[in-house]
Amino acid sequence: MKTNTKTQIRTLVECAILVALSFVLSFVKFWEMPFGGSVTLLSMLPICVAALRHGPKWGFGTAFVYSITQALVSGAAAWGLTPTVLIVCYLLDYILAFTVLGFSGFFKGKSPLVQSLAVAGVCVLRFICHYLSGVTIWRSSGLEYNIANPYLYSLLYNGGYMLPETIFTAVGSFFVISALKSRKSL
Repeated sequence: MKTNTKTQIRTLVECAILVALSFVLSFVKFWEMPFGGSVTLLSMLPICVAALRHGPKWGFGTAFVYSITQALVSGAAAWGLTPTVLIVCYLLDYILAFTVLGFSGFFKGKSPLVQSLAVAGVCVLRFICHYLSGVTIWRSSGLEYNIANPYLYSLLYNGGYMLPETIFTAVGSFFVISALKSRKSL
């Protein structure tokens, strides 16, 4: 077997393990919103680490696989959405929202601070996907909370879990990235 093939297999296995780790961590929830979304035990961090270690190609691939796992366990079909709205929901709230984590791969080889800021940045991109979904798909949900403005509702709802999730992930990433850098693993 060629060295390049061995390296690719090793990277594939590592990324698969990181997807599995993210998947498990996504079930450790500190706070869960009533219509989806939660603050987890750094569930996005392993995906970002895969991207930071192996670059955007592997990062986007790993993040896409993770997005599929999140979509499959979401139960969104049970929400009674029409087929068209369900497809848009899956695209915005799962496929795009989690695949954007792969953008952190563009910061491979940078300092721990820059990489941690990149992790925070991709979390903000994920928030934007959820925000757009809230404005377009879930706009009527705000009426249950006496918030008629869908922009405000989506900001409050999605910001309610994504802000702490982003802060925890960015801070956690700094420590994990620094530890990996000191061991020359990143």
